[in-house]
Amino acid sequence: MLPHRRCRSRAAAQAAVVFFALGAAPGDRPPLAFEVTYTADVRPGSISTRVYVMLEPAGRGGEPRHGLDWFQPQPFFAVEARDWKAGEPLHVGADAVGFPGPLDRLEPGDYAAQAVVRLNPDTHALGDGEGNAFGPVVRATLDPKAGGTIRLTVDRLVPPKPFEETDRIKLVDIPSPILSAFHRRPIRHRAAVILPEGGGGTRRATLYIVPGFGGDHHLAGRMASSRRSGFGEDLIRVVLDPDCGTGHHAFADSAANGPRGRALVEELIPYLEAHYPARAEPGARLLNGHSSGGWSVLWLQVTYPDSFGGVWATSPDPVDFRDFQRVDLYARGANLFRDPSGSRRPLARRGTRPVLFFDDFSRMEDVFGDGGQLHSFEAVFSPLRSDGRPRPLWDRATGAIDPEVAHAWRAYDIRLILERDWATLGPKLAGKLHVITGELDTFFLDGAVRRLKQSLTNLGSDAVVEVVPGKDHSTLIDAELTARFDREMKAALGVRDAPESRRGRDTESRGL
Repeated sequence: MLPHRRCRSRAAAQAAVVFFALGAAPGDRPPLAFEVTYTADVRPGSISTRVYVMLEPAGRGGEPRHGLDWFQPQPFFAVEARDWKAGEPLHVGADAVGFPGPLDRLEPGDYAAQAVVRLNPDTHALGDGEGNAFGPVVRATLDPKAGGTIRLTVDRLVPPKPFEETDRIKLVDIPSPILSAFHRRPIRHRAAVILPEGGGGTRRATLYIVPGFGGDHHLAGRMASSRRSGFGEDLIRVVLDPDCGTGHHAFADSAANGPRGRALVEELIPYLEAHYPARAEPGARLLNGHSSGGWSVLWLQVTYPDSFGGVWATSPDPVDFRDFQRVDLYARGANLFRDPSGSRRPLARRGTRPVLFFDDFSRMEDVFGDGGQLHSFEAVFSPLRSDGRPRPLWDRATGAIDPEVAHAWRAYDIRLILERDWATLGPKLAGKLHVITGELDTFFLDGAVRRLKQSLTNLGSDAVVEVVPGKDHSTLIDAELTARFDREMKAALGVRDAPESRRGRDTESRGL
C-alpha cells in the first residue's frame, strides 16, 4: 500500500468542453442522470464491462478521469454494461453505485464530468490505464432537485505509456507461457533493467525491485536518478511490474492472479540472466521493495529461500494477520469497520490523526470495482467462489469478517509461515531478512512488523527487523537509510557476517 495520489493532468485544454444550460423548469425535467454513448472507433461490436462517470468541481482545470485521490476522493458513479452497443445510450442514474453516495444525493454545484470505460483486464489503472476508453470533459451545473440529463460520449482510448530507453535503461517485454496458460489469453512479463555505469560486460549481482501499489517498471528512470533509491547502483537493478487487473499481484501464486511467483522465478529471471550480464547464482539475487512491494519481496524470499540471497523490505503490507492494519483477522467476531468498542476503524493517519476509515474506503472501492487496494488483497489471499471471483473477506455492509475466508488467508500470513516452517526455513534465511518500517506508518503497518520482530526473536533468528521512531510511510526512506542499505547489500554479496550488515538489529528504541 502507498499514500497513493494520482497526479491530475493539466491537459484539460485538449479536452472537448461542452456547457449545458439547464434552464427548463424543474417539473419538466427527468431525475438527474447521465447518458453515456461510445463510438464504433472505440470498440467494434458490443461491450460488457463497468462504465464510470467521474466528477470534480468545475474550475480545477483537470480531467476527472485522472482520479481517484485516496485522501480527497471526488464523486463518481458506475454501472455494469451488458452487450452495450456503439451509439446506444447507457443510463447512469440514481440506481448506479456511487461514492460518496448515489447520484440523487450529490451535493449541488458546478462540476466537470467525464465518462470512462474499463477495457483492459491487465491493469488496475482506470482513466489513465492503457487501452481503457474515455471521452471529452463536460461541464454542467448538477442538482438532484433540479434534475436533468447530461450526455457524455466516449470516443478515444488511453494510448500506451511510452517507455524511454537509454544506454543504461532497457525495457524487457516478453510473453509468459505459464501465466498465459493460466489466464487462457496472452500475458506478458514487463520489467526495466538499469545497468550500472561503466558496467560493460562484467557479470554482476542483481537487485530485483518491486514497486508499491500503483507503481510499475516505468519508475526505472526516476529510480536511476533519485538519491532516495541510490542503493545497489553498482548492481544490475531490475524494476519489476506488479500491476494487474485486480491491483497488485504481489508476485504471489494465487487462485485469482495465477502463478505469479513461479512465473517470475522460472521464466523472467532465467531470461534476464541469459540476456544481461547477471550472475545466475541464488546468492547474487537480492530483493527490495516498499509498501505492497515490501510485502512482495519478503514473500518471495520466504517462499523461494533457495533462489534469493537477501531481502530489504520497507513498510511492508501486513506481515502478520493478527494485526492487519490494526485488525486481528483471526479474532472471534472480527470486524473491519468497527473495533470491539464500536468505534470506526481508521485505515490511514497523518501523524496520530486518522484521515481515512475502512468503511468509507471499502465503499469507494466497491464503486471502483476490480483493482482497488483492499480488493487487491482479496485477489491475492482469497480462494475463489463458484463464479470464479475471490471470496470477500468482509461483509460490505457491516464489515464483519468471514472466519472461513480469514482461515484461508493463513496460507499467506508470513509470520505464521515462518513459525510453522522454521526448522526448514531458518537455516536457509540466515542473514537474509531485513524489514524496516516507521513507528507512525501512515497505514498502520508498524503493528504487524512489531509482531513479526517478536516472533523472529523467539525463533532465534538473526533477522534485522526495526521500527524507526518518528518515521511514517513516506518519510522512512532517507539518505541515511539509502546509504545503509547500500553497505548492507555489498556486505551480503561479500562477507555475510560483516558488521555493517548487522548494524542496527535492535535499534527500535534508538532509530537508525
